[in-house]
Amino acid sequence: MAELICGQVLEFTANPFDGPPQDAARLHGALVIENGAIAALGSKADLRAAHPDARVTDLGHALILPGFVDAHMHYPQTGIVASWGKRLIDWLNTYTFPEEMRFGDPAYARQQAELTLDLALAHGTTTLASFCTIHPESVDAFFEAAAARGMAVVAGKTCMDRNASAGLRDDVASAVDHSAALIARWHGRGRARYAITPRFSPTSTPEQLDALGALWAAHPDCLMQTHLSEQPDEVAWVRELFPDARDYLDTYEAHGLLGARGLYGHAIHLEPRERDRLREVGAALVHCPTSNTFIGSGLFDMAARMAEGQRVGLATDTGGGSSFSMLRTMAAAYEIGQLSGTALHPAQLLWLATEGSARALHAADQIGTLAVGSVADLVALDVSSTPAIAQRAARADDIWQAVFPTLMMGDDRAVVGVWTEGTRRI
Repeated sequence: MAELICGQVLEFTANPFDGPPQDAARLHGALVIENGAIAALGSKADLRAAHPDARVTDLGHALILPGFVDAHMHYPQTGIVASWGKRLIDWLNTYTFPEEMRFGDPAYARQQAELTLDLALAHGTTTLASFCTIHPESVDAFFEAAAARGMAVVAGKTCMDRNASAGLRDDVASAVDHSAALIARWHGRGRARYAITPRFSPTSTPEQLDALGALWAAHPDCLMQTHLSEQPDEVAWVRELFPDARDYLDTYEAHGLLGARGLYGHAIHLEPRERDRLREVGAALVHCPTSNTFIGSGLFDMAARMAEGQRVGLATDTGGGSSFSMLRTMAAAYEIGQLSGTALHPAQLLWLATEGSARALHAADQIGTLAVGSVADLVALDVSSTPAIAQRAARADDIWQAVFPTLMMGDDRAVVGVWTEGTRRI
């Protein structure tokens, strides 16, 4: 049966970074879901007349958007989120690596995958791109849990053959063999897509990077996810480990790990050559603002990166990031934008959390928009979810003023509906 969902349906009609952001979207009164996809948008009266047999869900003044898309996170770090730490490497050694050793246990991996995805859905996130651990069991657990919830996800086995705890190192052969088997098992199965996943250059030998680059060349429709230039001391470490590299990005480029379907988490401290090459190949930079402030990594200059034509997504980076909420992530992106000299408009923040991240994942034909034919992954937000937010929203003169308090102060209490593949989950 078709479902008619009524509310304030916000459809982006343009990239809000390419022109006046307030003009980049339009409001409809309702949308129709048929066979798990968006079938129509329009006024409530017109769609009721056109679909008289549709089941009606009237959400009043709730704002209806594409489900949020989290373009970079670590589901194995859910258990250590918000752990007190120092710098990146200390944090990895103290918290991350000991926790990730537990994911060779399929039962524990399944428990954490289910918990992570339930937390994501509760916060309105319908798609995640996640690093797993070196254990193939961790990848199976994540894809299985996502399939049970109708979620479109990206994931991959993390590959590390040096500079990690003994229980978390693979080798060149096992990294490639396990990754290839997981690609065969999961990539393109249902809504699952595989990402070849070297953690970052310091934890892979040149030989492993070469082998993973060759694997990507053999499977060019896969994504590739890693980290790039997160902290200055990390960049200095990479310089020591790869003395012949032109820069950090070159440690990937020289081994076949730079391409349009590459996802480069953080990318804060980039050299001009790196920015030029990333733009030239159409790779995606993924901004992780709560993580960047929590671990003290630095300020990503969103306005500058968008102005120079980069492809940029937005992400929680849980558990380095301190929240599962893309609302909190948008608030942090706004705050970092202010510190970097440019206040991001609410239209730009919402676009980054939906279509922008979907474009980063090369999935905007299916998710992140309300285009007719897109999969019906949706979130509905109460823009008056708390007394503080409600009194501010009541003064709004337009939709952007009405939603901005929710972006700055909202949490899971604002999420009043979540759909994946047209099925209501929340």
